[in-house]
Amino acid sequence: MAVSIDRVYQKVLALANKEQRGYITPQEFNLFADQAQMEIFEQYFYDTSQFKRRPASNSEYHDMVELIDEKLRTFRHVEVVYNGSQVDFYKIGSVFTGSTIVEQVKFEDFVESEISPLTKSSHDRPIYYHTGSGLRFSPPLAPTGTQYRMDYIKKPSPPNWTYLLNHIDNSALYNPSAPDHQDFELHISEEPKLVIKILQLAGVNTKDYNLTQLAAQKEASIIQQEKQ
Repeated sequence: MAVSIDRVYQKVLALANKEQRGYITPQEFNLFADQAQMEIFEQYFYDTSQFKRRPASNSEYHDMVELIDEKLRTFRHVEVVYNGSQVDFYKIGSVFTGSTIVEQVKFEDFVESEISPLTKSSHDRPIYYHTGSGLRFSPPLAPTGTQYRMDYIKKPSPPNWTYLLNHIDNSALYNPSAPDHQDFELHISEEPKLVIKILQLAGVNTKDYNLTQLAAQKEASIIQQEKQ
């Protein structure tokens, strides 16, 4: 279940107004929302790397890795790819054909391996590299009866609180039916963190350090609850 962008916006406005910190426009909110979502998303990979370095016997860290993996599940995809395919991904897991893993190499190594018969790729040892022009495979075609497939993690779509203008007072009216409307794609449990991060970004943007401090206090409260 995704996080409602309208619910987050209303909470952000309520907390900001409670502290008499002014109005955060939809345009500002959408910018802060995108940055907040990406910060939380990117933190998953840092935390996973840190937790995996801890002793394997520590069940607490093992549980945390599993929890992060669950939160990333909605971003994991496997799709068929071809020579020249362009895929919008954040991180590649693996590329394979049948039960054979396709080795990723640098462009220089890709070119060099094709020159020598001793290192030239084959269906038993396929290779690929990735550039702005897409994926390049050698051999270009997978073995008959198979396909190249890529397991990857995509970036979350930028959140977008869409609205219509109220012609009476020119205020913004939430419009969830707009074609470019987009909720947050993070796990529902991340809603409090999104609210806090957006408040922090709003405070930094306006140099309102009282608002930033309010967000920091609420963040410390969440961290304390997670440790209990």
